[in-house]
Amino acid sequence: MPTTTPLTPLSMPIPSGEQLKAARLAAGLNQAQAAELMGYSLQTGSRGGLQSRTWQALESTTDERNMQGPVFAMFLLLTGQHPTLQLVPRETEAPDTSKSPDAV
Repeated sequence: MPTTTPLTPLSMPIPSGEQLKAARLAAGLNQAQAAELMGYSLQTGSRGGLQSRTWQALESTTDERNMQGPVFAMFLLLTGQHPTLQLVPRETEAPDTSKSPDAV
């Protein structure tokens, strides 16, 4: 039976619009870049540039919508801003060449 790794609980508070904007700016992203990173849809704005109405609403202080805590935690991880964790590449195992393909 395979062993399982114990789960690490994460603190995932729901960010305010100000916190989300501060994290985006700290990452050096505009709203469209941040939205694209997180998979939100983009639209062509009235001035011809790309925009994300969803991201704008999430950063708004007057809109009731908020980004969910786990999504914000992923944004922080992807932008290298998470306070305690970081994403690192997984080490890949080299194929075992010591076994003959004919071995049973």
